[in-house]
Amino acid sequence: MYVNSKSLTARTVRTTVISCLLLGVIALFIGLSVYGSSIIMHSVRHAFETASHAQQSVTYETDSAALAKEVMAIYRSLTPEERQKMKTDPEEYRSFYSSIDTSVGGGGTWDRLRNLLKTFVIDLDDVYMGMYDEETGALVYIVNADENVVLYPGDWEIVPEREIRKSLSWDGTGMLYEVSRTEEYGWLCTAGYPIRDDSGEVCGFLLADVAVNNITDGMADYVVRVSLGILAATGVMVWFIRKRIKTTVADPIDAIADAAVAYVKGKKDGVEGDHFSALNIRTGDELENLGRVMADMEKDLAEHEDHIRTITAEKERINTELNMAARIQSSMLPSTFPAFPDRTEFDIFASMDAAREVGGDFYDFFLIDDDHLCLVIADVSGKGIPGALFMMISKVMIHNSAMQDKDPAEILSLLNESICSNNPMEMFVTVWIGILEISTGRLTAANAGHEYPALYRRGDGFTLFKDKHGLVAGAMPDISYTDYELRLEPGDKLFVYTDGVPEATSAEMELFGTDRMLEALNAVSDAGPSGLLSGVRASVDSFVKDAEQVDDLTMLGFEYRGNKNTE
Repeated sequence: MYVNSKSLTARTVRTTVISCLLLGVIALFIGLSVYGSSIIMHSVRHAFETASHAQQSVTYETDSAALAKEVMAIYRSLTPEERQKMKTDPEEYRSFYSSIDTSVGGGGTWDRLRNLLKTFVIDLDDVYMGMYDEETGALVYIVNADENVVLYPGDWEIVPEREIRKSLSWDGTGMLYEVSRTEEYGWLCTAGYPIRDDSGEVCGFLLADVAVNNITDGMADYVVRVSLGILAATGVMVWFIRKRIKTTVADPIDAIADAAVAYVKGKKDGVEGDHFSALNIRTGDELENLGRVMADMEKDLAEHEDHIRTITAEKERINTELNMAARIQSSMLPSTFPAFPDRTEFDIFASMDAAREVGGDFYDFFLIDDDHLCLVIADVSGKGIPGALFMMISKVMIHNSAMQDKDPAEILSLLNESICSNNPMEMFVTVWIGILEISTGRLTAANAGHEYPALYRRGDGFTLFKDKHGLVAGAMPDISYTDYELRLEPGDKLFVYTDGVPEATSAEMELFGTDRMLEALNAVSDAGPSGLLSGVRASVDSFVKDAEQVDDLTMLGFEYRGNKNTE
């Protein structure tokens, strides 16, 4: 089903509308924030500057500090019940402050302060003097300049604790102000400046109020105007984009889609034709380029199909060669069991399951002479063909050194030096090698960064034998390795393996681990080498289930039965 131009245009229109409205809302909120903050900060500066200038005037021209102290002394001497009369019986409450002259025109400190503060009420709602009382959480008024609402000494009201704490702890830096909203006053900015006595003690505050309710009124008008502008701009943009999309996008896409339908139909009917070459798209953009590309594709498709057939044949050839490499690699590993049917002193079994067609793990076992058996298991760092080649080289090197009567440590040293002398790919190999003196059961071994072997003593279970590790072969030259010896008694068993066993991973990304490996070995500890490997492999398969095998899985089991001539 093909999408027509109307659907594409409709989606474009919807996207345009949503984008314009979203950008408009973002711009509106940014504008509101800038507008509101600028008005608030202008009001704050105006109120603070007024309070500062008024404080200087009243301090210079009146004894405002003394009046403030007198009012606060009376206020703090009253009981809570007497203070509450401010709300229930204002006249009786104000009688407590009768010692203060509040007559208008009487020339007292209160009257002179009031007249002086009136000169500062310019674009402000009120300029007044008061003091905060931390104990009661109240602002106690001393004098104000408002003609409509006269506040007498001792009048009080509860204010937010934040405002009291900020004012009493102000250190003189910045501006002292508080912006708050109350049901009585609405949005209000209160700025203040402390009044101090001769000792520097704060006796009161010169405060200035400015209502900022006009901010919301201005914001409402701003929102209406900007919203109308956004809607108008959106309408114009939608009309223009719709027309532009149809002529430069939708119509050319429809033409390309029709040509594609005709092309597919021609392929099915076996009819060749220049469907895309006939397009006449002149948009000057990617769609015009797409039309040209489709025309070139149509002309070159036959060549591409031949190329694909060639690639397919090449892939089949590579797969054939990989299968051949896998068979060659398998043929290099001992695979005939029992390996030494005429030798009753021991039994051995090994297996290697590659994660890919060919792997980097290998095992080996061979008689050096009639009384010495060499056991090898190794893991090359690479995978695939590179790992397989490196594995074959390493296996041959180890075999040749062992046949020259070298001990395991010498074999590993020679292997390391040979690899390091020419190793541009910086590959390495972990190796465990042991040489068994069959007649005595003395096993001399060395470890080049390989997994710990699992050892079974007759009458005990399988445990990890944590032998001394040397550095992996191929990491750096001039590395020395150390031999160690084990004395195998008849019935003892040895299990060596590559990291593909403990690192087998389930679908839940959990590792099989050596604990599960030992548990699987001990479950079949009475079995011979073949049974040991079968038991471990069954436990691994049960653990990983359908998860993909990510690493080669190689195991070698050995049982020492003893020399029949010495038993």
